[in-house]
Amino acid sequence: MRKDVVVLGAGIVGVSIAVHLQKRGRSVLLVDKRKPGEETSFGNAGLIQREGVYPYGFPHDFGALLRYALNNTIDASYHWNALPKLAPFLWQYWMHSRPAQHMAIARLYAPLIEHSVTEHMALAEESGSTHLIRPTGWMKVFRDQKSMDEELTDAEEVKRDFGVNFNALNMLGVAELEPHLKVQTKGGIHWTDPASVSDPHMLTMGYVGLFERLGGELAAGDAKTLEETPNGWRIQTENGPVEAGAVVVALGAWADVVTTKLGYNLPLAVKRGYHMHYKPEGNAVLNRPTLDFDRGYFLAPMSKGIRLTTGAEFALRDAPKTPVQLNRAEPIAREFFPLGERVDPEPWMGMRPCTPDMMPIIGPAPRHKNLWFGFGHAHHGLTLGPVTGRLLAEMITGEEPTVVDPKPYRADRF
Repeated sequence: MRKDVVVLGAGIVGVSIAVHLQKRGRSVLLVDKRKPGEETSFGNAGLIQREGVYPYGFPHDFGALLRYALNNTIDASYHWNALPKLAPFLWQYWMHSRPAQHMAIARLYAPLIEHSVTEHMALAEESGSTHLIRPTGWMKVFRDQKSMDEELTDAEEVKRDFGVNFNALNMLGVAELEPHLKVQTKGGIHWTDPASVSDPHMLTMGYVGLFERLGGELAAGDAKTLEETPNGWRIQTENGPVEAGAVVVALGAWADVVTTKLGYNLPLAVKRGYHMHYKPEGNAVLNRPTLDFDRGYFLAPMSKGIRLTTGAEFALRDAPKTPVQLNRAEPIAREFFPLGERVDPEPWMGMRPCTPDMMPIIGPAPRHKNLWFGFGHAHHGLTLGPVTGRLLAEMITGEEPTVVDPKPYRADRF
């Protein structure tokens, strides 16, 4: 079998790349060891974060650093035995998160974020998946007045500099939007421009269906078998070897399976995260994704129930699950919203692929012809899948990129 392009990785990013290439008349094979959307794209807070122009940085506040050092919080946790390997990444991450650098990064990152909702809606309409995307925005609620004041100041800057809209809410405003919250809050911030997704896995599968209707094909295969040939690339799949003129690496946290083998030493690390679904008690309803800001966990209404998600766990990618953050969050979340019984048999765990400058790697491989990268989206894989797909497809097919300048995301910046 021969294809124009093989896309390695069938998460939301890889699927979106495959769709956009197929739309442009390329014959595309989408390859993954697992079924589409079953890794990181399966478990997230379901946000298309139009407001997320500042990628999640490393804290520089001494109090926060001390709190995280104690390793007993909900929003961050780490494995002691992983720190020696992670230390170089964490140091670079901390340096890039300094206020001036973070601002500069936000200005480079914002064009991707700006098109996140519109590019999703375009694919959702073509795939018949618009019912999965809700224009509800999402909300931060606060128990502490100081943290609310600080976050409001930051929100005003985001609105002024990047044109993202929000509503500042007092205690009664929060209660009006989410009447079933059980705690008395100081108020909240309702980001109104983002969208939320009721089932991220089903949205990914909707895009897969569009890809197949356009003539694209899927196959199981191991990215480790990728090899360069005189005419392009070859990979082994369940259907035998496949030759392709070009390959896109969209393997998320597993991108190093290919890149390291080919001689690239990209600074990619992993933030692990967990979720659990719960039935709401009685007639309780959560209308939009909601962050309990001062406690550091997130609740999102999903088709399967109320999804509780945790922050970042710094650990080796393949280390056993340690859902301590979920166990810390659950009793606090039960006091916050009337959660009933657990739905899932065990906590789900996913891997966020992260770069130290908090921006994805999108573009050509520096030392190989017809090899392309699309990974490193950290917390914004769902958010940026379709815009990444469009940008890479335009670059691969020789089109002038229409919505985003790709230069800030190139691999050779490292």
